[in-house]
Amino acid sequence: MYLPAQFKAKERRHALDVVRAYPFASLISVDDDGFPFVTHIPLHLEPVDEADDSAPIVLLGHVAKPNPHWRYLRDRPPALVSFLGPHAYMSPKVYPDLARVPTWNYLSVDCKVQATLIDEPEAKDRLLKKLIGDHEPPYAQQWRDLGPEFASKMLMGIVAFELRVTQLDCKLKLNQHRPEAHAAMRAAYALGTENERALGEWMDKLGLQSKASSEQAQ
Repeated sequence: MYLPAQFKAKERRHALDVVRAYPFASLISVDDDGFPFVTHIPLHLEPVDEADDSAPIVLLGHVAKPNPHWRYLRDRPPALVSFLGPHAYMSPKVYPDLARVPTWNYLSVDCKVQATLIDEPEAKDRLLKKLIGDHEPPYAQQWRDLGPEFASKMLMGIVAFELRVTQLDCKLKLNQHRPEAHAAMRAAYALGTENERALGEWMDKLGLQSKASSEQAQ
């Protein structure tokens, strides 16, 4: 992705926070004609040692067997995974002067990955239970109660995979380089949509409003 220095996440944990909070990803590979092929799916982030920046990052997911994407992953394991966090329009009204233009603020994470298919039924079942645990833990009992014959049939209809992250890029575009706008931005986001309120919370997490107040006081 295009990643100006002022928007590049300084801490890996911020990228992991975005992935956990917004797990519905775009998985992008190259098809047999050399054209990008995209599947939109939820991915499970395996536990990561956040204190160790060299600790491996692994994502788990699956596609329906009729989806050719699994064959592209098998034949060409390098792929790209893109996560989009909260995003929203920002009016130039937040600036103290008129010679400004609108912008769009957003959080995004791009992962270069190396794919490995998961064929063993028990491993696929464990993967599904991890996704269930992410989104609806009580459903795990219902899944078990459906019985082994039903589960086997469902597992045969999917292809699961592990995506090992080889490069992680996180963009936190929150007008970091325009501190004169931060106080008005934060106030506007506090009264806005769910996405706007989430961006405001990220401004707090990055200390943008406090940095702006400090600079104005100097």
